[in-house]
Amino acid sequence: MNAALGPFLGIWTPMMAAMMLPSAWPMILLHRRGVAGPARIRSELRTGIFVGAYLLVWGAAGIGVWIGVRITDALLPMSARPLAVAAILLLAGVYQFTPLKKACLRICRSPMDFLLTHWYPGVAGELRLGLEHGVYCLGCCWALMAVFVGAGAMGLLWAAIIAVAVFVEKVSARGSGFARVIGVVLIAGAALVAVRPDIALSFGGKM
Repeated sequence: MNAALGPFLGIWTPMMAAMMLPSAWPMILLHRRGVAGPARIRSELRTGIFVGAYLLVWGAAGIGVWIGVRITDALLPMSARPLAVAAILLLAGVYQFTPLKKACLRICRSPMDFLLTHWYPGVAGELRLGLEHGVYCLGCCWALMAVFVGAGAMGLLWAAIIAVAVFVEKVSARGSGFARVIGVVLIAGAALVAVRPDIALSFGGKM
C-alpha cells in the first residue's frame, strides 16, 4: 500500500461501500420509506445525503488507515510482522466481547429504534443522521477492518469474508451470538499465529 492518500482513498472508499452497504441496507430502506412523499426527487436526494454522509465516515476512517499503514511500513520490520498480525487478531477478537461493541452492534441491528431516536429535520438533519449512523457502524466494525487491513492486506478474499461477517452480525437473527463466535475465532487465530508465525506470511502479503 504505497499509494498516495488520494489514490488510496479512491480505492478504500468504494471498497468500504461494497463491504458495508449490504449490511446497512435495512436502515437505508427504512429511511427511504420514512422520507417518501409526493416529491420523489427530493425524497431520493435526502436518502442520498444520508448514505453519502454514512460513507463519508468510512472515507475519513481511510485517512487514519493510510497514516497507520505508512507508519507501520516505516517502522515495522518484516521479522515482526507475525507478532503484529497476532496482536491485531487478538485485539479484534477481544473487542468482540466489549460493551462498546455490544452497544454499537445493538444500534446497528435496530434501524427503527435508531431512526426514531436520531431523526432530525431538513437536509442538514439527513447529513447529521448519516454521520451518526456511520460513527456507530465504525464503532461496531473498526476491529474487523483492522484485521482486513493489518492481517489481510486488503485482499479481495478478506474483503468478502469480512463483508459476510459484518452482514451476518447486523442482519441475522442470531447476529449477536455470531459476533461472539467471530471473537473466539479471532482469538484462536492469534494463538495459532503466535505458535506458527509462518502462517502470517500467507494471510495477505505485506502490511
